[in-house]
Amino acid sequence: SVEGTHVDNSKGYLKFDTGVLTPKEISLIFNHLPVDITFVDKEGIVKYFSANKDRIFVRARSIIGRKVENCHPPESVHVVEKIVADLASGKKDWEDFWLHLGDKYVFIRFIAVRDEQGKFAGVVEFAHDIKPYQEISGEKRIAD
Repeated sequence: SVEGTHVDNSKGYLKFDTGVLTPKEISLIFNHLPVDITFVDKEGIVKYFSANKDRIFVRARSIIGRKVENCHPPESVHVVEKIVADLASGKKDWEDFWLHLGDKYVFIRFIAVRDEQGKFAGVVEFAHDIKPYQEISGEKRIAD
């Protein structure tokens, strides 16, 4: 059962500090978020990307297991390496960028992922089309 702190591992649940999910549920959640998520581990290996239907940056499954610098144009590799070095060293916890891409206005954040002791575990890249939000004004409350 999934009650309290007891988790039936035979059902395939993964236990987190704030709940339990199956790998399928985790995949569904990530693939339904309206953002691009890519995770690169501490060795610089691409380990995961979300596959939502409206991805901004198209990813091929062949990037899994590749070094992150092999996934960027040669002219930007040095910039990516510097960002990752700053995140890994603790000099920065995140780095933000924003750019126009076709009809989208894309906000990108590279976030340092650290364990409970603060040890660097990798980088998560989060990209989101913020253009629709720029048109929001006033309020819309849940009761509206």
